[in-house]
Amino acid sequence: MLLGTVLVLLVLGGAGTASAHAALRGTDPEDGSVVKSAPRHLTLTFTESVGLLDDSFRVLGPDGRRVSGVGDAEHAPDSSDTARVTLPAKLAQGTYTVGWRVVSADSHPVSGAFTFSVGKPSPAAAVVDTGPVENPATAGLYKIARYLAYLAAALLIGTAVFVTACRPPEPHRLRRLLWAGWWTLLGSTLVLLVLRAPYETGTAPTFDASAFERTLTGRPGAVLLIRLALLALTALFLVRLLRRESWSRGWLATGTALAVALALTWAAAEHASAGIQVPVAMTSAALHVLAMAVWLGGLTALVTTLYRTSAMPLFVVTRFSRLAFTSVTVLVVTGVYQSWRGLGSWNAFTDTTYGRLLVAKLAAVALVLTAAACSRRWTARLVAAEAETVVRERVPETVGGPPQPPAEPVVPSQTSHPHQRNLRRFVLTEVAVGVVVLVISTVLSGTLPGRAQAEAAESAPAAGPAVASVTNIPFSVGSASGRVQITIDPARTGENSVEAVVLTRDGGFAIVPELRLSFTLPAKDLGPIDAELKDKGGYWATNSLTLPLAGDWTMKATIRVSEIDQVSESKTVRIVG
Repeated sequence: MLLGTVLVLLVLGGAGTASAHAALRGTDPEDGSVVKSAPRHLTLTFTESVGLLDDSFRVLGPDGRRVSGVGDAEHAPDSSDTARVTLPAKLAQGTYTVGWRVVSADSHPVSGAFTFSVGKPSPAAAVVDTGPVENPATAGLYKIARYLAYLAAALLIGTAVFVTACRPPEPHRLRRLLWAGWWTLLGSTLVLLVLRAPYETGTAPTFDASAFERTLTGRPGAVLLIRLALLALTALFLVRLLRRESWSRGWLATGTALAVALALTWAAAEHASAGIQVPVAMTSAALHVLAMAVWLGGLTALVTTLYRTSAMPLFVVTRFSRLAFTSVTVLVVTGVYQSWRGLGSWNAFTDTTYGRLLVAKLAAVALVLTAAACSRRWTARLVAAEAETVVRERVPETVGGPPQPPAEPVVPSQTSHPHQRNLRRFVLTEVAVGVVVLVISTVLSGTLPGRAQAEAAESAPAAGPAVASVTNIPFSVGSASGRVQITIDPARTGENSVEAVVLTRDGGFAIVPELRLSFTLPAKDLGPIDAELKDKGGYWATNSLTLPLAGDWTMKATIRVSEIDQVSESKTVRIVG
């Protein structure tokens, strides 16, 4: 099961780029605008609070050189969702290109570029490299560490709650689970802390002392440091937990406080810490993490106990059944709230990546609930079988006659083997599908919510008259041939929407497993820029392709028609200013 989980994490962790929560709401001066006099400040406004880097702004002048005298990046007064930089007093006439990079409140970096002109536009704007959103090696390691941190938290908190609340007969058998969760969470947190700086800057996974020092002073780094301190206290708690059979209320309260504090380290670093209703959202997120941990981690502890114990006391199963029901209730309530907060509209279910991931999570949750219902049914049968056994084993009291030898004490609450085997199967199913739910939840935590995407789209500056460009790219590979019809709207500098359909030789629609589109401007040695098309069910599209310069762009389409057959074809498309 662990090997399968790691493979899933590797597949999901290595696919594509991260979708940061923060979306650019607007710029001052506006993208592509012409101002009469040089502005004193550049201001970018985002859909949520953002963190700034040492090199958050790069301003290139009309000559293509970096403008000197630009101030340090800062937030506008009392506004953490803006990034501002002071410009020199005098700027020459012409077009300026601004490359920017910030860190969103949910800890993901996001970058981009825009242009503005002083007096009148230059014949050709300077080319600025905004830098990669993420380095593949750094991003892959960082994502895997995030997934493992979630799994470890579930294992650690859930097993500890199972030991204290369900009282299994041999708690020492769960020692390895507890310490495996603790050590994995410790290791993944250290990896996240070390990789934080290169992850933010999009560089290779190297250690830089000055960058690491900056990480420790930022909010994501501070949250990870707090988690490490909590893990040190948790280690002391675990040592005493495994040595005692009963615990005082004060000791249990200490363990509860540690679990809540650990859950808050996730809530403070992800979607809940930005947007609307932050206090309610952080409370909901912490409860969601705790309920997930108690359920999934407790299931792992239960299935371990079932496989290692031939006859387990029935009260352990019934106690966990009640605990699991409470956890599921909390998960449903908090999940509904978080879905409403993240989506913002019904259309976001199908029109956004966040919504489609949420639908996949809901489907997986439905499977888990089905397995949980079966587990509860077998638990009820165990209770009925136990009651029948107790009645059968009662010895009637004799009246008169010689005294009877004392009856052997009945060992209550022992599960029968056939029922225990069936319970094992369904609990193991719950664990397996629960891991899938946890993976999808982790991916969701790094995906742009539908509400933020809608806010960014509504506040985006209006462009001029739209003139769509339609291009047909023929292809032939193996036994498949046809053409890709690509529509770029409005086919001008700035943000564009792209729709692509694959047509057969006779003009019918064709379904392909993968379609990639990239743009290169040879005259300026710019690109390739990945359009990051998404499968919309019959066609491929994106609403966020940014082409910063006008010119003749080379559009390259890669069509994969099977597991082994794919072809790349290119055509030139004109982008106007």
